[in-house]
Amino acid sequence: MALTKYLLGDLLELTTEINSDNKYCADDVRGMTITKEIIPTKADVTNTDLAKFLVVHPGEFVFNPRTHGKKIGFGYNDTGNSFIISWNNIAFRIKDSMRDKVLSEYLFFHFNRTEWDREACYRSWGSSTEVFTWEALCEMVVILPPLAVQQKYVDIYNAMVANQQCYERGLDDLRIVFEGYLDKLRRTGKQRSIKSYIALVETKNDSLEYGLESVRGISIEKKFIDTKADMTNVNLKPYSVVKPNEFAYVPVTSRNGEKISLAINDTGEPIICSSSYIVFQSINENKLLPQYLMLYFSRSEFNRYARFNSWGSARETFSFEDMCDVEIPIPSIGIQKAITDIFKAYNTRKQINERLKAQIKDLCPILVKGAVEEGEKI
Repeated sequence: MALTKYLLGDLLELTTEINSDNKYCADDVRGMTITKEIIPTKADVTNTDLAKFLVVHPGEFVFNPRTHGKKIGFGYNDTGNSFIISWNNIAFRIKDSMRDKVLSEYLFFHFNRTEWDREACYRSWGSSTEVFTWEALCEMVVILPPLAVQQKYVDIYNAMVANQQCYERGLDDLRIVFEGYLDKLRRTGKQRSIKSYIALVETKNDSLEYGLESVRGISIEKKFIDTKADMTNVNLKPYSVVKPNEFAYVPVTSRNGEKISLAINDTGEPIICSSSYIVFQSINENKLLPQYLMLYFSRSEFNRYARFNSWGSARETFSFEDMCDVEIPIPSIGIQKAITDIFKAYNTRKQINERLKAQIKDLCPILVKGAVEEGEKI
């Protein structure tokens, strides 16, 4: 059996290099997620002293010692560039003397498993905040197959990631196509108020035809979502009915991340939403396709327009009258359909891409299991 058991402390060492010479700036600041991804920081680092931030070079790891429920915020720098991360995180790397024992990419498989999260959280301590320390990490055990076996499974993973990234680049190309069409129409087409193309819908759930399973909320990502409200003893009669291809939006825009919560019902089934939402429809789909209108509602320019044109003191709102004043280019129905068909293809591919990414992530425990089993047979 060609498997070897190690304490992680025997394989790893802390990295304590800081950005003392301010070589790295705000654009180089990164954060990490509980899904084990490195992302651009969400923190406002304006006026922050970046000289104390940790430098994370390619092939190095970083984690947040404060646990988040059942997950550990963790990341691996698999890029060709260094970045910086807040000093209250912990960065580490494989010891030079142990690089013939373990590959950094393979070790990341080990960390990128729910089994590892569970053990790490079990080893965390604290009262108001539980902390997973560097010492606790070093006490954990990893079982490693030979380096050649590790490399084999790393190659499998990298090949799948390369395929997914190639698919994603095609997705970006498709997005550029339909956004280019919209931009061209904005520049060259006549802008028309949508007032004569839309109408309020005031259908209520009076007969209680729709129950709790039909209740939806709206996210700032322009989607209907399962409601997060406590629906205990709530009377559903006043709730608004939103039929397929109809729109609903939350008129209150303040404290909403500079976005307006708006969505189209593309499910094929009626749903119900709070009576405080505004529901409307395209009057004649032979003149204005709802899906085409939704393209404009999905753009960042519309979010900015809605916020700028919202009014109020304690709460700013974007009324239906304000909505009617929105102006967009309205080309022939054939052009509208062509653009929305491209957008539909984009959304379909986007969903496939998200599933691919999820499947690749789910591969990590499978790859570790396969590598260990192969090591046992050697």
